Amino acid sequence: MSGQQGETAEQSIGEFTLAGSPGAARTAEAEVPRPDEEWDLPHGFARVYYGEGNRGIVRPVVMADGFNLGRSDLDALYRGLDGDFPFLSELRRRGRDIILLGYDDRGASILENAEAVIAAVLRTSAEQLGDAPLTVGGFSMGGIVTRYALAKMEYQRMDHRTRLYFSYDSPHRGAVIPIGLQAFSHFMPVANNFARQMNSSAARQMLWRHYNNEDGTVRTDPEREKFLEALREVGGWPMIPLKVAVANGRGDGTGLDVPPGQVALASTGKLVYPGTTFFTQAEGHEVVVAELKRLFPKAEKTITTSGFPALDGAPGGSLNSYGILGNMLKKFGATVELNHPDVCFVPSVSAVAVRDIDQPADLYANIDELSPEESELDDYVCSSETTGHTAITEELCTWLMDRLPE
Repeated sequence: MSGQQGETAEQSIGEFTLAGSPGAARTAEAEVPRPDEEWDLPHGFARVYYGEGNRGIVRPVVMADGFNLGRSDLDALYRGLDGDFPFLSELRRRGRDIILLGYDDRGASILENAEAVIAAVLRTSAEQLGDAPLTVGGFSMGGIVTRYALAKMEYQRMDHRTRLYFSYDSPHRGAVIPIGLQAFSHFMPVANNFARQMNSSAARQMLWRHYNNEDGTVRTDPEREKFLEALREVGGWPMIPLKVAVANGRGDGTGLDVPPGQVALASTGKLVYPGTTFFTQAEGHEVVVAELKRLFPKAEKTITTSGFPALDGAPGGSLNSYGILGNMLKKFGATVELNHPDVCFVPSVSAVAVRDIDQPADLYANIDELSPEESELDDYVCSSETTGHTAITEELCTWLMDRLPE
């Protein structure tokens, strides 16, 4: 590889994103049916799929997309929700009408995208045949967007007619992307999609801690603080519907096999970020989580954290965070040591709103042994095995379908 090729490679690594949508890992093999209706909404859009035997919207389930960069891809979302377990097909077989909701910009503020949810709920009610109650919820960030939207409607005394609110591996107490990865997105010498994603409003609002590329500090981002305050102002949660959640992580305190302080990913060759190394999150003060090195232009940077629990191996829905970057490095010619491709993204305690994730005892709590009253939700379930973030499994989907209102 020439110097020019090496420079081009280092500049091109960042053209990826870490997705929080069920459609992220699906391929195009499944056929997506033609929707019965398509709606344009403020800051978003929706597709409507009638339930089996229905000639209009009768028993509606509004489902909101998750986090990524740019406009929602509802074809990919449909495939993701109807893949390994045919969740949407089973809902429609049971006579449920699906309103699949996307955003013009998945990285926009949760407060902005909540306007699309509010509009979808009102239109669903206006066009519905009969008076069956609504089910409203979402996947990953979609569960947070719908939570805020329904709470805001109640605060403004708007009738949402929703009897069941659900979230699917949504980060009610925050999501986690390793600080070293966040820092690397800005260490790359050119603007890139990964950096844009990490600095998006939605990322700043949902991440438990955010890397500030302007001064290198690690903190609760001010946008998260403002969002949490806006959420408190509308009551925190919708109070009228039953509130349920599912977690892709386990509930017995067992996390991923990711020991703290170990090499997660390293570029071990002589070209393409040579010597760049990421370590799994460990507890302690000034803990090194990444050694960043590049050739074009030559630079080095050490990234540290203080006061963090061992997040990467925590019980929770996992994300192929290091695996995605490792594959991009290899694609552009790097030699890679990849030991821990998957790490925790949404801790189980966050997904079921039972504990904060600041302290190790809370992060690794045995949820199954806690009083259900510790959760802010009315009911919840954790996966019996660690699964990928928003993985659509028969276990979780069956539990959720059994709780849909008649």
